Amino acid sequence: MKHTLEISGMRLLFGERLILSDVYLRIETGDAIGLLGRNGCGKTCLMRGAYGTLKCEKSVIIDDISLYEAYKKPDLMQYLPQHHFIPKWLTLKRVFRDFGIDFIPFSELFPVFQHRENTKIGHLSGGMYRLVELYVIIKSDTKFVLLDEPFTHISPVQIETIQSVIEEERSRKGFLITDHLFKRIQESCNQTYLLLNGKTHTVENENDLKRLGYVSFE
Repeated sequence: MKHTLEISGMRLLFGERLILSDVYLRIETGDAIGLLGRNGCGKTCLMRGAYGTLKCEKSVIIDDISLYEAYKKPDLMQYLPQHHFIPKWLTLKRVFRDFGIDFIPFSELFPVFQHRENTKIGHLSGGMYRLVELYVIIKSDTKFVLLDEPFTHISPVQIETIQSVIEEERSRKGFLITDHLFKRIQESCNQTYLLLNGKTHTVENENDLKRLGYVSFE
């Protein structure tokens, strides 16, 4: 069954600075939507606003269900923030059990984790910590996943593997993914937007990014 997420009417002010003013995103099951933008443009604010952990004017609707605090409905939406969110004292076994995800396929994809299910996540390197959090969010039993800078701190080979996991999961959920690099978004997503001056702009190719001032003309 195909599900639909619509984010619209989002407006956010920090003091007198308008961060978000004319946002519209529609994501369906099977979509991986990419969101580009410069540092400070509001990408994280958009995701946190949609997820409900940042208060702002907005409309967030999944299958005709209005969600003001989507974080209270993990079966509908999950969010990967840029910072670590899983407590350091939890073992990998406990993390995977709490998310209802099988540890063995993960350890087969990433052999460095084999026989480490009793390791506390806080004892892992920063990249390994991030990889665990990214994987469990992607594999979560939910309808939509928001990934904020998911490829930061993980290696190029691991990025390729994660991209393949996202591709597999698209058959049963929709994704919104932020990144700074157009190439990585191109590889992972079927539609791309640029967040500029608080508004979302459709991006079809690199010429659109040049026209919008995100990359320079050679």
